[in-house]
Amino acid sequence: MRAERGGGIDPRDAGRIGMSGTALGVVRSAFATSLARYSRSWGIWALMLLAPIAARLWIGGKGDAHATIAINDKAPLMTSAMLGVSLGVVVSTLLLPIAFVYLRSSVTRRQPWQVEETTAAPRVAITAGRFLADIVVMLAALLALTMAGGVIGVIAESLRGFHPLDLIFGLWVIAGPALIVVAAFRSVCDALPGTRRALGEILCLALWVTVLAAPAANTGTQPGFVASLEDMAGFTAPLTASLPARPHDVRIGGGPATNGVIALDVTAGLMSDGYLASRLVWVGIALAMVLVAGVVYRPHRLRNRPGILKQRRWSARASSIRLDIDIMAAPARLVLHPFLGLVVAEFRLIGSGHLWRAAAVLVAIAGTVVDYRYAASPAVLLLLIFGLTAQAARAEQPRLIHLTSTTMLGVWARRMAFVLAGTGWVVVIGLPAIARALVSGSAGPLHLALSTGAAAALVAAVLASVTRSAFAPRLMLLLAWYVWLST
Repeated sequence: MRAERGGGIDPRDAGRIGMSGTALGVVRSAFATSLARYSRSWGIWALMLLAPIAARLWIGGKGDAHATIAINDKAPLMTSAMLGVSLGVVVSTLLLPIAFVYLRSSVTRRQPWQVEETTAAPRVAITAGRFLADIVVMLAALLALTMAGGVIGVIAESLRGFHPLDLIFGLWVIAGPALIVVAAFRSVCDALPGTRRALGEILCLALWVTVLAAPAANTGTQPGFVASLEDMAGFTAPLTASLPARPHDVRIGGGPATNGVIALDVTAGLMSDGYLASRLVWVGIALAMVLVAGVVYRPHRLRNRPGILKQRRWSARASSIRLDIDIMAAPARLVLHPFLGLVVAEFRLIGSGHLWRAAAVLVAIAGTVVDYRYAASPAVLLLLIFGLTAQAARAEQPRLIHLTSTTMLGVWARRMAFVLAGTGWVVVIGLPAIARALVSGSAGPLHLALSTGAAAALVAAVLASVTRSAFAPRLMLLLAWYVWLST
């Protein structure tokens, strides 16, 4: 900093100081605003309540033959450190999509971009402030999980001595960086117009599958910093570092029956060569992602807004149209059956769009050739997921809900019609395969179509009514579809 005559400050230095102060103020403002909106939402309390309940479900009893984590078909011997690692591994693997869903569909999903994008506030600072608020929320849920783990550790009969620091260290080292990366990925998706919608959800699903598959694809890699860095979920080294060097069968997710127990020195895995450094690197990668998100941020654009000239042409054309109304005409046939008309309307709206209907025709034709259960039915359900979630989100907007509540049938009748229409689409698209099976004496495809269609439509309706968006039901249904396809 250079001093001018009279003890003043160089105007160029003053400008840099002013910009720095402004950026810091924008970070504080964005952070405080997002955190205040989180605190006023019931979703943060639901998230905090979910952690203790889930912790109790993840950790089985002393005589339980099933384990959330199984190593070579054996349940790990439960210690304080293993309890923390177990909770951390489940968070960094199975719960990452739920964390992303919450961040994308919570109260902060709508931002006042019409005001912010017209100001001179740095986009990097705004993105950083929102990112810090997301981290606080994620770490608050992690704190609730830590407290729940402590309660389990105190009352667990199978735990030989409880050491809280071992639990905290194992849980936070594994789950903390993973949740920070998810918050950063959410910032990246919100920065570009293309990833603010369905594409961002598909990328989240692809990232989650990659995170789970990367450690299994590199089983032959020597332990160390590089191997730990390839494992963003952070579960490979703690679970396998104390075992002999050979391929290991690691299963996570609950359900597999275990054959005895196995003693693991997870503390040695957490302190193994390069593991802690790799977790710090992932935190650094998350910060770099936020910086990139602020740099590449692109403004929102209003869509489907006709220009003034187009509006004038339409007004002139409409004024020249002459309507001859016959007051004695019979009412429309569907008016005589209001609920049936509502089902038909929902059916049309779910299958709106020429591209969607063309894809439905192709899937229906393919159902006559390929096996319905293993090929055609997953294709039908995948296609329907996008139609269901889009229509459910449109119908659950607050203003439209208020309007629907004034009609003769009401909101719940429309939701029932939506479920029936979604189920009907599965049956209609799979009709060639269903008819072929019925001719041969098998009703399996019909039962499968009815059950999957009703389940998908019901999940879409419930989640859309809660979140008011298509993101949460779409991602949950895509995850369920992937699990169903894999099993």
